[in-house]
Amino acid sequence: MSHALTKTHPVADELAQLLFEGADRERVHGAWRRLVAGEEFAYRPGLPPEERAALSYERLRLLNDAAGDPAELATDPYRLAGLHEWTGPVDGGLTTLASIHYNLFLGSVLDHDGGRHRDLSAFTSLHRTGTFLCTELEHGNDVASMETVAVFDRTTGGFHLTTPTTGAQKFMPNTSLTGGPKTAVVAARLVVDGVDQGTFLFLTPLSDEDGHLPGVRVRPLPQRTGTPVDHCLTAFDHVWLPREALLEAEHGRLTPDGSLTSNLGNKRKRLLRSINRVTMGKLCMSAGTLGMSRAALTIAVRYSHSRLLAGPRAGERIPLAAHRSHHGRLLDALATGYAMTFLHRAMVNRFAAHTEEDRAEVEREVAVAKGWITWQARAITTECRERCGAQGLFPANGLADLPLNIEGGITAEGDNLVIWVKAASEMVFGHQAVRADESGAPEGRELTELPFLRGLLADVERIWQDRARTALREGPSGDPVGRWNVTSEAALEMVSAHARLQAADAFLAAAARTEDPRAAFLMDRLSRLFLLRQLGAHTGDLLAEGRLTADHVRALPRAVDAVVGELAPHLMTLVDAFDLPAEVLSSIPIASGGSVGGGESAHVGAVAGAAVVGAAC
Repeated sequence: MSHALTKTHPVADELAQLLFEGADRERVHGAWRRLVAGEEFAYRPGLPPEERAALSYERLRLLNDAAGDPAELATDPYRLAGLHEWTGPVDGGLTTLASIHYNLFLGSVLDHDGGRHRDLSAFTSLHRTGTFLCTELEHGNDVASMETVAVFDRTTGGFHLTTPTTGAQKFMPNTSLTGGPKTAVVAARLVVDGVDQGTFLFLTPLSDEDGHLPGVRVRPLPQRTGTPVDHCLTAFDHVWLPREALLEAEHGRLTPDGSLTSNLGNKRKRLLRSINRVTMGKLCMSAGTLGMSRAALTIAVRYSHSRLLAGPRAGERIPLAAHRSHHGRLLDALATGYAMTFLHRAMVNRFAAHTEEDRAEVEREVAVAKGWITWQARAITTECRERCGAQGLFPANGLADLPLNIEGGITAEGDNLVIWVKAASEMVFGHQAVRADESGAPEGRELTELPFLRGLLADVERIWQDRARTALREGPSGDPVGRWNVTSEAALEMVSAHARLQAADAFLAAAARTEDPRAAFLMDRLSRLFLLRQLGAHTGDLLAEGRLTADHVRALPRAVDAVVGELAPHLMTLVDAFDLPAEVLSSIPIASGGSVGGGESAHVGAVAGAAVVGAAC
């Protein structure tokens, strides 16, 4: 193992404490970090899709062994999100399976009455894997239109679960026989005496050791992009379920005579309560892509220090990282990666502390953060792959699969654009953008002042909200779609600015907790770089609003270049703080001083080692 894999600078440790929950770091992240360091999680070259999918189920069992009490895990948003951060970079399929089993399946059962009084041992032991069936072939984001029905049978007191049309087949659940027997939580319309009472969840066995159960029809879907998962179309032909299959809570209980009692007045609210685990799912999907981003940055930065190029003098060799055109892009991505991490921490905290009174707002903030984080993750992993050239195309180097796996996170638990459109429609008038202090003129303010830069980003959100409000008021009357069409672009820009402002605030709050002055220097410069980059596209608006001067606009490129120059010597420290296990890095050729098709040379290893040891502030 190279010297670079065994040395971590104290400044990186301080940054890691900020990034990984501080005093709670071991409880939230420790077990998962140790798990993925095991050789069972190393890259396996040459496996066909079916074997890769089966391997993910094998790893799910190893994960379950490390989980402690799986039921407790399902109810702990911190550990559940942490699980996704560490498994995401090593096995995207495992991340998907774990998210479904622990969050959507087990979490849904536990969130309803009697969840802890049911016998869950088959699921906590993984004798039966849980899956979640909500989305239908013709009903994706419009789940309120789903057609699957569970008809109450007064004779038996149970239900008949039926897929009435081809378009009602459940789309993309992992319901094949791969991985052993499975049980699903199925979203279906509860029909009593011909009356639709709304959508509820039904605990439904799908298969046993001998195959799929009678009435359960499963057809594998074609292979999709990213790490293989056994996605299928699933339908039900009058599958009888016992009375206890219905998951009940205050939002819906069925009395013995077939009457429904509910504390919610309409079907849509009952649906949202039934499937409320999708909000935690958004945090899980964000966490998985967050881990992939940090892994990609670590690999790309390490490679940039070990990849040597011809220098300006004859016979001279310099690392790729020496070039501003290279390290500048990586630093931009690093600043965003830190901001994404701190935003995610803030969102998990808000979700864990939410009440019924602020539930709607918290769910919206989580949705906005999920869209921004997963989109940024795709951009970062793509950038890192490109910065590693042809070596980045080989899956063995840990980068090639990441952007495709992130595509799944972008779509899962609500397509990003759709959930942002919903958030935008609520925020045009239902949210008040923060108005920066306008008492002082921008003259005399410097682009090195973090409060000034933060205030400018707040102004960007306000500007776009004002535009969206004006567009909605002045839109064509009597044409709701037309009014929204002239509003949506400004409203979505408002949501984007809001996400970036929330990320900046989380970043600045983390920087304020820094104790080591060297780590504080890096956090200050990295947060400054993040803010400066967010403002670049909006200087015209800020100038027109009198929030920037012409001198500020002219100085912005120089300000960016100056902070990049200050951060460039510390690239390795910044990625060391991501704390990827040495065992994981040593298994990736370009992250450990080698290459696909070659080996690690003493000279290359020494260069990488010197870079990490010499990264002190």
